[in-house]
Amino acid sequence: MDDDAEHARAWLAIEGITESDDGTWRDAETPDEPMTANELAHSWVDVAITDPDLDGAGRLRLAFGFLDLLDDYWVTCEMRFALASRTDPPPADVFWAGYRARLEAEREYAAVGYSLWVDWFEDRGTVERAFAEVLGNDLDRLGRVARDEPLFRRAGRVLECSGPVPWPLKYPVYQAAAARPELHPALFQGLRGSYGDVHGSLDTAAGLALLGRLRLPADTPDVERLRTVLAAGHNNHYRSPGAWEAAAS
Repeated sequence: MDDDAEHARAWLAIEGITESDDGTWRDAETPDEPMTANELAHSWVDVAITDPDLDGAGRLRLAFGFLDLLDDYWVTCEMRFALASRTDPPPADVFWAGYRARLEAEREYAAVGYSLWVDWFEDRGTVERAFAEVLGNDLDRLGRVARDEPLFRRAGRVLECSGPVPWPLKYPVYQAAAARPELHPALFQGLRGSYGDVHGSLDTAAGLALLGRLRLPADTPDVERLRTVLAAGHNNHYRSPGAWEAAAS
């Protein structure tokens, strides 16, 4: 990933774009007009990901370099647009390998988790493959992976943003995660999102049973409220908007 970042930095330098000591970016043609990471992403990622001198994998590598430099959500949007192209889409397997690598990194990529949540998992046309690529395909390994292995870190990050994933897809993974106490806080966030997200997906009985298996820090917020609404048969906050508030009293 460091190599991808340096590749993107070198590509930008050729275009006259360099990073300042204060973390902003400057164009040699307009040095008095610094750009934020988001402004740079909006201005240059589309240019990079359509670079005619690169093949599909090379364009994705360059885009991932931008993500490594900026951790900006718009970079993930441009990659998603490119993958949806009908004329010259980059290879999807390279894209998902890049996502897995960043979900496994010690550094947390906020843009990756956010894009999974609001784009790939909320879209019923993409969620099945997306969830399989970032975690579902590793279900058999989840029960035996060591806590310090990259997959374990990836699993926690995916569980946290998995609320919109349809229950039949994620339930086997949730069951496997419930057998790993170290993953319980992340699994709770997944259950909480399964109830609280607009597009959350949750089976009340199975969710309540999973919740009962979790061993969480005493100060974890919303545990009893979630238990109360699930026991009452509510499976989504937005379909029963008063239930959550009532559970607090």
